[in-house]
Amino acid sequence: MSRPPVEVADILRIQGDCFREQNRSWLGYQQLSVLRAIAACRTAALGGHLDSCSRCDLHAISYNSCRNRHCPKCQAQARQRWLARREQDLLPVPYFHVVFTLPHALNPLCQRHPRLLYDLLFRASSQTMLEVAADPKHLGARIGFLSILHTWGQNLRLHPHLHCVIPAGGFDPGYSRWVHPKYAFFLKYLALLQQALRQRRIDFPSTLVRLLLKDDWVVYAKPAFAEPARVLRYLGRYTHRVAISNQRLLSFDGQRVSFRWKDYAHGNKQRIMTLSASEFLRRFCQHVLPRGFVRIRHFGHLASAHRTSLLALARQQLACQPLPSSHLTNSPLAFWRCPRCGANMNIGPNLTAQQLAFRCKPTDSS
Repeated sequence: MSRPPVEVADILRIQGDCFREQNRSWLGYQQLSVLRAIAACRTAALGGHLDSCSRCDLHAISYNSCRNRHCPKCQAQARQRWLARREQDLLPVPYFHVVFTLPHALNPLCQRHPRLLYDLLFRASSQTMLEVAADPKHLGARIGFLSILHTWGQNLRLHPHLHCVIPAGGFDPGYSRWVHPKYAFFLKYLALLQQALRQRRIDFPSTLVRLLLKDDWVVYAKPAFAEPARVLRYLGRYTHRVAISNQRLLSFDGQRVSFRWKDYAHGNKQRIMTLSASEFLRRFCQHVLPRGFVRIRHFGHLASAHRTSLLALARQQLACQPLPSSHLTNSPLAFWRCPRCGANMNIGPNLTAQQLAFRCKPTDSS
């Protein structure tokens, strides 16, 4: 893929120092660390290695990646590794995609206390889904699912929501058989979720109660996936996304940034937004998660403690074998190709920034 005309790192290298100086009062250590990492990503500052072509005599420098989870350039390989690990978790049942969105009235609290508010979002949605599904009047089953936190909208404003991917059905209370849902179960299920969240059947700090009562939670389900193999391809769009990809950036003149965004309120129309560099970076920074915060979580029978044994039990009850490994599991990560002949490049030993500077220092012509 060709390099986009502008990258988030380009904006940071030109306007980053000015932005940090002007916003020193509210930028935290984690946000400053992310900005530094993205600006240095794949530059000599992080070191690298001298690579050689396996076919011709070309030698080239490869700079190291920052590997920060907020960096637009460092997610492709992380996504591929994650999807390969999850491939064997799929069951031969339909999957539903459910989205929980926090009321916008909570955005100021999310900015001040992101760890607390986002933890509560995971807890409220997961406990409510597990409770509703376990009710014998509805499904009467122990379900499992994964939830992925996104905090942004297409225009980079704060928009916290969870993408939940749920296999259709679950175990009966005694784990003796797999319970298949009735066709209309998820339509009824969503209505019950909205009712449970409005009624605050999950405990919240008292400071949140008034805000939660003013607005409805938004719960939305997309159509089911009939083929489990499609679930992974779909998940790849959500698991390792960052607030904005470099591919959406259109231009940067040193002061103003233009990028594409999809206007969901008006028929998904493609629009162009132009912001000052300072406002663009401010919006980007509000999506930096607290250090160590887990944004992809598994619940029910997909929780880590019991996932392997319960998935094996589910396959036994569904009379199926694990899905055959696809290219995700078997293929190596993308090769670094020779720009001259297209052959694979041999990766050289890792070198520090100082070692690279010494190795690449021009020889004295005298």
